[in-house]
Amino acid sequence: MASASGSSVRVRFCPSPTGNPHVGLVRTALFNWAFAKHHGGTLVFRIEDTDAARDSEESYNQLLDSMRWLGFDWDEGPEVGGPHAPYRQSQRMDIYQDVARKLLDGGHAYHCYCSQEELDTRREAARAAGKPSGYDGHCRELTAAQVEEYKAQGREPIVRFRMPDEPVTFTDLVRGEITYLPENVPDYGIVRANGAPLYTLVNPVDDALMEITHVLRGEDLLSSTPRQIALYKALIELGVAKEIPAFGHLPYVMGEGNKKLSKRDPQSSLNLYRERGFLPEGLLNYLSLLGWSLSADQDVFSVEEMVAAFDVTDVNPNPARFDLKKCEAINADHIRMLDVKDFAERCRPWLQAPHAPWAPEAFDETKWQAIAPHAQTRLKVLSEITDNVDFLFLPEPVFDEASWNKAMKEGADALLGTARDNLEAADWTSAESLKEAVLAAGEAHGLKLGKAQAPVRVAVTGRTVGLPLFESLEVLGKEKSLARIDAALARLAG
Repeated sequence: MASASGSSVRVRFCPSPTGNPHVGLVRTALFNWAFAKHHGGTLVFRIEDTDAARDSEESYNQLLDSMRWLGFDWDEGPEVGGPHAPYRQSQRMDIYQDVARKLLDGGHAYHCYCSQEELDTRREAARAAGKPSGYDGHCRELTAAQVEEYKAQGREPIVRFRMPDEPVTFTDLVRGEITYLPENVPDYGIVRANGAPLYTLVNPVDDALMEITHVLRGEDLLSSTPRQIALYKALIELGVAKEIPAFGHLPYVMGEGNKKLSKRDPQSSLNLYRERGFLPEGLLNYLSLLGWSLSADQDVFSVEEMVAAFDVTDVNPNPARFDLKKCEAINADHIRMLDVKDFAERCRPWLQAPHAPWAPEAFDETKWQAIAPHAQTRLKVLSEITDNVDFLFLPEPVFDEASWNKAMKEGADALLGTARDNLEAADWTSAESLKEAVLAAGEAHGLKLGKAQAPVRVAVTGRTVGLPLFESLEVLGKEKSLARIDAALARLAG
């Protein structure tokens, strides 16, 4: 099998264009991309679109867009080309048909005329007898007379690959040596009765022709590996393949209730994380931790640091649990690591329609640039910026009634009145001066700063939590801030 030796490394990422990309798929892409980058090798991006009923051009375009957003550059594939084009399986049907003919002619495959009903009946009988219930080899050695009889009945055969009658052993890069006994890996179909090739044929044939050296994929595909290794040996004998690639099966990503995270789970959708404003760097950092780690005491690191250290043999074979809170925390760390100008630009989609609740002309670039450094330290995801800065661009604060009731308790009117007088006399070019004004108001009413600033915050921003209050007051300005305190006093009086 292949070994990782410098630029000879060739890996592939080969998703099907069905539905929205999910985080498990992204983790697989990440590990392949990082492995190729680490070894100075080649990443082949291939589209497995032979399922016409489920594949869609919309999903295909989403895949390409997602790869670009994540920062994955591929060396061969759609929009890039390469020596093994085309890179969409739907455009490679002639290749698969030719290989299937070679397998039949070489005795590595045969026509199987069994009906589905016959297969089901024999499987049930095998189960009842306590025997393996896979295909029993019924059509392996048909006579010419039997074939003619099946044809006379109008039966259309599938093509089955002939598995060797011996164990298949291989060394998994993640799991070590694995052996499959022949009774557990029966002959399997590679071409449907209508002539359409199956995944079991097209995937390894493409890997062989594209000279893939390392197949890094999900644990759910582990059971198909002995089939593919046997097929590779046949393809090598036929001159189609040069070598058997090394296999590494990545651990399951688990969701709630110890179940594998599926495409149907809401938290599995990559689009959800994009829409919420996760950074590609933050999301990839977290996904890399689902089975791998840079070191025992460092969870936050750059993509470049991961690439420099990544070795697939360090991947833990045990299932990895997706923890949304930890994912958010790591993303928050990456937000804080951004240059403030970069942060300000990345927030921009959430400061515009359709996310922003204010009129476009109400947005003030100067105020945004002034508040951005303070906002950067508070966000877990970029989409949170909208609610955090709406008080700057809306004509009036949006009051959360629960926050109002919590902050405006008995005595709040007197405190606000004192705070307003102190703020009017303060220096509005200094957040520290504004803090001293509210602190003094609190002391006059027997309150510490935390209690004293709550009514001011709600009066001005509408919420009990948000960006640093005194920097917010400074950016909003004296006139608007005092007017909002006056409006709150009037509401309390009324």
